[in-house]
Amino acid sequence: MEKQQIPNGTLVLVMGILSILGCCCYGAPGLIFGIVAVVLAGKATKIYKAAPEDYTGFGNVKAGKIMGIIGIVLSLLMTIYMIWLFTYFGWETMQDPELLQEKMREMMGQ
Repeated sequence: MEKQQIPNGTLVLVMGILSILGCCCYGAPGLIFGIVAVVLAGKATKIYKAAPEDYTGFGNVKAGKIMGIIGIVLSLLMTIYMIWLFTYFGWETMQDPELLQEKMREMMGQ
C-alpha cells in the first residue's frame, strides 16, 4: 500500500504559524489559531499512531503543534499585557495617542 499524507498535517502547520503571527494582534487571533492547531494536531497524532506505516508528513504535525503551543503562550501574555494597559491607563488614554505619550513620559519620570 502506498503511503499518503497525514490528514490535516499542512493545516496544523499553517495554524501554528498563524498563531505566532496572530499574537501581535492583541492576542485574540493567535489564541484562536493556536487552540485550533493543538486540537487538530491531537487528532492527527491519534490517526498516525494507529497506523504509522500508512502516513507521511507527521513532521508538519509536530512542528505545527509546537508553534501552536508557543502561539498560545505568547497570545496569553499579550492579552494579559493589553488588559494591564487598559486598566492602568484607562480607555480614554488608550484612544488618544498624545495623551498616551504624555502618560508614558510621566511614568518614565521625564
